[in-house]
Amino acid sequence: MQILSKIHNRNLVSWAENRPDVVVLSADLTSSTEINGFQSAYPDRFFSMGVAEQNMLSFAAGMAKEGFVPMVHTFAVFIYRQALNQINSSIAYSNLPVKMFGFLPGITTPGGATHQAIEDVAVMRSIPNMTIFETGDATEIETIMDAVYETNGPVYIRMLRGEVPRLFDKEDPFIPNKARILSKGTDITLITSGICTEEAMRASAVLGSKGVSVEHLHVSTHKPFTDPRILEAVSKPKYGVITMENHTIIGGLGTEVAEVMAENGIGKKLKRIGLNDTYAHGGSRHYLMRKYGLDSMALITGIEEFIETSLNISEEDLANIRIEAVHSSAKAEAL
Repeated sequence: MQILSKIHNRNLVSWAENRPDVVVLSADLTSSTEINGFQSAYPDRFFSMGVAEQNMLSFAAGMAKEGFVPMVHTFAVFIYRQALNQINSSIAYSNLPVKMFGFLPGITTPGGATHQAIEDVAVMRSIPNMTIFETGDATEIETIMDAVYETNGPVYIRMLRGEVPRLFDKEDPFIPNKARILSKGTDITLITSGICTEEAMRASAVLGSKGVSVEHLHVSTHKPFTDPRILEAVSKPKYGVITMENHTIIGGLGTEVAEVMAENGIGKKLKRIGLNDTYAHGGSRHYLMRKYGLDSMALITGIEEFIETSLNISEEDLANIRIEAVHSSAKAEAL
């Protein structure tokens, strides 16, 4: 598996070169959100707003009204928890093209409950005019910018940083509201997003050898959630549907899929894998995914419950488990 480092830092600089209307805002987390390269390349289009997220979002709204496309960068949790009123009243109500890049979504940070954006999709998808994307690998980080820029109105992006694997082909770019079909199968339909897709792909490789046929879809657009591939996939599995997300099971991917199933009368069993209405501790990503049941072994257990059969899959069978160092040269700080 290819691992790339600081993708957004490099990609944003080249992508924005011939887009003078693009401005970048930082909330005192410039290197931490990989925009220091943009700051150096285009200092006249970079604004450091300090630790003042409410002011930053209001400022971004004003710039959008003047014809700019502001790209706000900070940790995900500080966008919607600190400045929700400004997002609603100043940005979404007027359908302004403010693009909000939220880093460290879910439990990708060891910072504990104050830094873990575990309900951001649930909150942001309830806001009218809002579009929500989530990156799952290096290819999506490299190719998401056109979609962000061209989408009408505000966009919220769950962004990965630091060392990120390439799961999808470089020639298969991010396309809004289009799920990636990673495998075809008839027993279980598995729908994943973000960092959970890497875990699910690891499990899927072993499940096939055990005779379990899995249809696996990767979702990178949470709103709108109208891709016909989703409805088709949830309509046909023998045993049921499993969702897997780096988010609370309330209001995120699991809820999105449940809504599609209910509204279309799909009478299949649904299991949602994610945070079960709880805050998470601080710790490494690997530790947190194991503790809160978001890893490949949790998926194996969920599938065993569906098919009512023990598959005798061990930790050793799930090869190439990737453990990120909390303190990495690809990160500006442990958070």
